[in-house]
Amino acid sequence: MSAMKNVSESQVDTVQTKLPRVVVVGLASCFGCQLQITNNEKHLMEVLGQFELVNWQLVSSMPLPNDFDVVVIEGAVTTEKSIQTVKALREKAKTVILVGACANTAGIPGLAAKGFEERADHVYLTQPAALGEIVAPRSVADVIEVDFRVPCCPIDPAEFLEVLGKALYGSNRRLTTNTLCGDCKRNETACFYSQETLCLGLVTRAGCGARCVNLGRPCNGCRGLSPEANLESARESAKRYNVDVDAFDEALEMFNQTNPLLLGKE
Repeated sequence: MSAMKNVSESQVDTVQTKLPRVVVVGLASCFGCQLQITNNEKHLMEVLGQFELVNWQLVSSMPLPNDFDVVVIEGAVTTEKSIQTVKALREKAKTVILVGACANTAGIPGLAAKGFEERADHVYLTQPAALGEIVAPRSVADVIEVDFRVPCCPIDPAEFLEVLGKALYGSNRRLTTNTLCGDCKRNETACFYSQETLCLGLVTRAGCGARCVNLGRPCNGCRGLSPEANLESARESAKRYNVDVDAFDEALEMFNQTNPLLLGKE
């Protein structure tokens, strides 16, 4: 019995050492997406035993370990140090997951991309040395290749767990490229444009189930532009429904300031 017990313990130790090692890193953001991860307690507890959470900057001041398999990154890149950080993370990690609009599209920090140096001088007057060298805010995906994305502001914790499962067990399923309007039609919700109200569902990537629209709020585009978005056609639609086209373009900039599709007005 003793020998069998020792073998069993050894097998358990072997299994434990093979668990994927996960770290969670925060850059320039409000940390709201990291908080969202904890807002699905029941299902989160079900998956915690399937990987080893070795570091989470939101809850620990310990330095990152040298060895990990999966890195979850929230936040935009805004300094030279953060550029080097994400490059180092990419070199070490087998899998990179971006969570939230800031990491995926530069999000709210991206609003400062145009004239960022003047903005920084205005905010800080004298920039703290701790800032290091600032750069125009950009998404993590503008700096390194990424494997999985969880968009939105903030993220849906259920979608995060789904993507984490893909990262841990492998999947070639990609984010949908459809626009949000299709989700609205399936939900049988009335179109805001018929009320002469601006909504970015015309060009925003689908996948959230049109939750904001279901709650009576127009889409603000936090999932980013769909690769299939036709901006010129969307502008024509806005004009046809008496929605200000300049207001449409301005609304797009909230979550797509660094998006090549927007910058090129394609």
